[in-house]
Amino acid sequence: MPTKWRFGSPGKLDRPAVNAFNSLIHAIAAQAESSWEILELFKAKFNGGTSWSSNESWAIGDLQNAMNTSADNAATFIAAFWDGCQQVHREHPTIGLPDVDIINQILFDHGAPFEVRPPDLLPRNPQTPIPVQTPQRSIGEQAVELIHASLDQADRLLLEQRPRPAVQEILWLLETVATAFQGLDTGTGTIEGKYFNEIVRNLRNHHRGGALAEALGWMTKMHGFLSSPTGGGVRHGTQLAADVSPTLKEAHLYCNLTRSYINYLLAEAADATPVALARNPPFGTPTRQ
Repeated sequence: MPTKWRFGSPGKLDRPAVNAFNSLIHAIAAQAESSWEILELFKAKFNGGTSWSSNESWAIGDLQNAMNTSADNAATFIAAFWDGCQQVHREHPTIGLPDVDIINQILFDHGAPFEVRPPDLLPRNPQTPIPVQTPQRSIGEQAVELIHASLDQADRLLLEQRPRPAVQEILWLLETVATAFQGLDTGTGTIEGKYFNEIVRNLRNHHRGGALAEALGWMTKMHGFLSSPTGGGVRHGTQLAADVSPTLKEAHLYCNLTRSYINYLLAEAADATPVALARNPPFGTPTRQ
């Protein structure tokens, strides 16, 4: 880890995250001939001591206390847990241990901005996702769940350093959000079409010269680039010889741009007339094309 993290805390680990790691330790200890020995091994990693507790029951409480205290520095806490796992692996090779994906999932689920990439502990990509607002008056509860589930999946894929599926997921969400405009009366005509390009083309035609038309043009250009086999190569496949795939930093760019577009489309959908929305509820039948 960066040396400065050892001498100054980069942030705390919250109590639910500490409890999640404590549960992992107990799952490890349960496999040992002496669970007490494993508890003491981890306790020593967190408090730097060598003396044992007076019995196993006390060891459980002392371990929890040591972990709670150590959590003031999330980085050294994670390192202590990892070191404990490595020692268990050396001294008790038959005991099953959590892999790096399980550890990183706990960190991700609890908002800890770190990830383990053996042998290193590193900051998660510093680019913070743009929050997406979901106006309740324009979309239903099911649609809100769909949006946030897709956004969470994209974030998870970025954390796992899988840029292409992350961009695929959020691009699909943009296409799905666009269906909120199907059948809406704009005052100059009705929005027709089933797929993203058709809906966007109709929207632009009915809002020429305005900010919405310009924004839709930007969306279309990005969508077209990412769809092209020689462009982003994430929508309709890529050419084998071209080896097209976004880098992690490019994926963060595409995902944040798309989040911004989704925010804008949802805000526009919220301004649609209640009559039009009643006639055509958004996200009625979203499908992956």
